[in-house]
Amino acid sequence: MSEQQMTEKEQQQLDKLLEVQGGVHNYSSEESWVKPEDPYILERLEWFKDQKLGLMMHWGPYSQLGVVESWALSDDDGDWSRDGIDWQPDPQQLKREYFGLNRTFNPIRFQPDVWAELAKEGGFRYLNFTTKHHDGFCMWDTHTTNYRITGKETPFHQHRYADIVGHLFEAFRQQGLAISAYFSKADWHTPYYWTDGMERGDHRWRGPSYDPHQYPWLWEEFVQFTHKQIEELLTRYGRVDVLWLDAGWVRPGKGGQDIRLGEIVDRMREHQPWLLAADRTVGGAYENIVTPEQTVPEHAMSIPWESCVTMGTSFSFRYEDDYKSVRELVHMLMEIVSKGGNLALNVGPQPDGRLPAGAIERIKGLGAWLNTYGEAVYETRSCEPVYTDNWAFTGRAAEQRVYASYLYSNEGTPVPSVHLIPYQAQIQSIDLLGEEVLTNLTFRQTEQGIEVDLPATARNENKAPIAHVFRLHTS
Repeated sequence: MSEQQMTEKEQQQLDKLLEVQGGVHNYSSEESWVKPEDPYILERLEWFKDQKLGLMMHWGPYSQLGVVESWALSDDDGDWSRDGIDWQPDPQQLKREYFGLNRTFNPIRFQPDVWAELAKEGGFRYLNFTTKHHDGFCMWDTHTTNYRITGKETPFHQHRYADIVGHLFEAFRQQGLAISAYFSKADWHTPYYWTDGMERGDHRWRGPSYDPHQYPWLWEEFVQFTHKQIEELLTRYGRVDVLWLDAGWVRPGKGGQDIRLGEIVDRMREHQPWLLAADRTVGGAYENIVTPEQTVPEHAMSIPWESCVTMGTSFSFRYEDDYKSVRELVHMLMEIVSKGGNLALNVGPQPDGRLPAGAIERIKGLGAWLNTYGEAVYETRSCEPVYTDNWAFTGRAAEQRVYASYLYSNEGTPVPSVHLIPYQAQIQSIDLLGEEVLTNLTFRQTEQGIEVDLPATARNENKAPIAHVFRLHTS
């Protein structure tokens, strides 16, 4: 069925099926990935694969409510996004109240340096921050709209850290972390996208309130508006390593929603030639990085990819959230890395500008583990047999090393005196990583794999560690 033949309702149903289910996006297949032609971009993708762990942050006025970011604005998504709040029964009043959240957003306890220092301690290598979610509220000092953190209606606008994106990016760069800028291609606040008095009436969905084919001049206003915002972020805020683009329904062929992304990305690469683009769920030349959400692919993927997963249950701040344990976070990281990906671990800051105490505890615990075992994580690549039976395998081919990490399900898991590592190739020696590395362990190569004796000093009968990480020397 062609785009012209598809009805608006059918298009909406297809969008829901393909891209977002309950706020969780699908992800592009390995087959749809297009290898860049620019050798420098290919080099930067190898750099990206080395990083392994990014800190993702969804933050905006919506954090005051503890809701699923800005999704409650979309009438078509109200069935799952409006739970837990006694919203106004009038959808229009609901939107007015939501769009008025900027008038009470005052995160005066925001300390960008504290966030950056914690991220460094936690072992993160880059920041992925929401400069703008679908609601259109800009967390930087944009010149395109007054609906921004520095707007006069926002009480935070005179604070010394009012230009949140600028201060945050600089603080993280000072700690040696790279920058990934999340940007929603949709904008539900600007009249260039959600325009009153159009054929859809007051009912709103994720897409524009009009048909761009019927109003090309209005759509062009939106394209220029979007280009100006991206240009601001990439010319006024220092080095940005990744432009991370959300709202995959904004794309060519989706009801005419072509924002000519390649035009602005190519222009920005004249200023920042290292810039990677993650036009998620769209495929093609500008989805350099594929982004599974709230999931880990079943199999290893050789393309650049990054699972964005929440530390708690929500991307944005949620009151009394339930955070994953450090053990769970390490196990998830090792599964992702063994399958060739990065983990963008999301933490939603509080509305007052602090990070939740539970999240801080997990970040520090993760960092402590990586400080000891990071050799098996950073700058590694996937290697056979990848991930099987609680074993995660990573490798450094140039150093002729393979890391076999056994992930203990819980503290009560028995710790054996002999481990059978399901690795078939010949090796020369085995070490056990830890605060004190134990070298030249006793081992035997069998048809089933490698039997290695676990030293008594590495066994605690009362408590299983998060993992035992063995370093195999293949030559």
